[in-house]
Amino acid sequence: MPRLFGTDGVRGLANGELTAALALGLAQASAAVLTHGHHADARRASGRPRPRAVLARDPRVSGEFLGAAVAAGLASAGVDVLDAGVIPTPAAAFLVADIDADFGVMISASHNPAPDNGIKFFATGGRKLPDEVEDRIEAAMHDHSAPTPTGIDVGRISRFADAEDRYVVHLLGTLPHRLDGIHVVLDCANGAAAGVSPEVFVNAGARVTLIGADPDGWNINDGVGSTHIDNLSRAVLEAGADVGIAHDGDADRCLAVDAAGNAIDGDQIMAILALSLQERGRLKDDTLVATVMSNLGLKRAMADAGITVIEAGVGDRYVLEKMTEGDYSIGGEQSGHIIFNEFATTGDGILTGLHLVAEMARTGKTLQELASCMTVFPQVLLNVRGVDRHGLADQGVQDAIAAASEALGDSGRVLLRPSGTEPVVRVMVEAASQDDAQRIAEELAAVVQDRLALDAA
Repeated sequence: MPRLFGTDGVRGLANGELTAALALGLAQASAAVLTHGHHADARRASGRPRPRAVLARDPRVSGEFLGAAVAAGLASAGVDVLDAGVIPTPAAAFLVADIDADFGVMISASHNPAPDNGIKFFATGGRKLPDEVEDRIEAAMHDHSAPTPTGIDVGRISRFADAEDRYVVHLLGTLPHRLDGIHVVLDCANGAAAGVSPEVFVNAGARVTLIGADPDGWNINDGVGSTHIDNLSRAVLEAGADVGIAHDGDADRCLAVDAAGNAIDGDQIMAILALSLQERGRLKDDTLVATVMSNLGLKRAMADAGITVIEAGVGDRYVLEKMTEGDYSIGGEQSGHIIFNEFATTGDGILTGLHLVAEMARTGKTLQELASCMTVFPQVLLNVRGVDRHGLADQGVQDAIAAASEALGDSGRVLLRPSGTEPVVRVMVEAASQDDAQRIAEELAAVVQDRLALDAA
């Protein structure tokens, strides 16, 4: 039986795989697992009779019935629910820590289309759950031996009235510099950022033009947001703006566009922000945490600046694990999940966008000038399907990798990694030219297909 939790919570087609019954069961199981331990002891000592959970969602329509199911499950398990309504995922994580809740639940499928949805959990302090805790929740869904609370022990469901205000104040309090005089186009992906992001940027002093800021429950990520950056590029050029900021549906990502319409990805944003932190004496141990998929250009730029790059697995939870090990200041992914350890426990697209634009204001430089701190190496990623994802140790594959690496020398790199869930091997090649990257990636993909193809029967 496949694992219920994926790389970021439980996701699926809403009312298909992800039903109200499943949401209710997950909520009850999470209550059983996440309301014990040291935090529970402290809660009881303070005289608070029941555990508390923050509940939030993005604006997709299925979040309404899934949120109702989660709230019912938590309350029936004896948890008081503070329903924050539609707010970004990083806002939910922040609020768990801000009010010292026992845990939090976010209902979102991030950058996925509207018919999908997901349920993710935050532990005490607003941190994502390790795999072993997710496994305990999954096991608890099949354990019906625990007594059911009754009477005064059942939970209450109430509106978290000042949730958004708390988050806005928090974001503004992190800023090293106001944004006065900078014209920003915000693409809110018709998602959870639509309420908060414009308010924060305006309060920080920016002149704001909006796209993708009219969520109707169905149009989330539909031709807008960080997965459709071309629309933002056009909007920036049409408005004559200084910069564009794109979020995804739950606002835990940030990508950008400079005044000339050029896309600025997560690696470039990390380079700019890491150098800023270093210059201001705020980059712990002169270290940045990135993933194995981050561009070689990022690593070269950081090396030139005397900044160490520590590599993590793909996924912001794995970036956070590495950051936590060394209490490092900043880390993230090419996709725009960027974590500021001082201010957040998860990727925060609004926080990232604010600090990127603040760096423009602080230095007086354009985003194009700031982004020139690194040269992006052409990168090609191919997915080879229908192959044994566990077979990368095959000698023929290893010989091909070695030959390609030798041919590239210092001017590129090769990375092959298996999918976590499918019979797919991902082939990534970086080289000095796009043609070389494409040719070598296709050659490696052909070797993988030839050596590792699964029997069609």
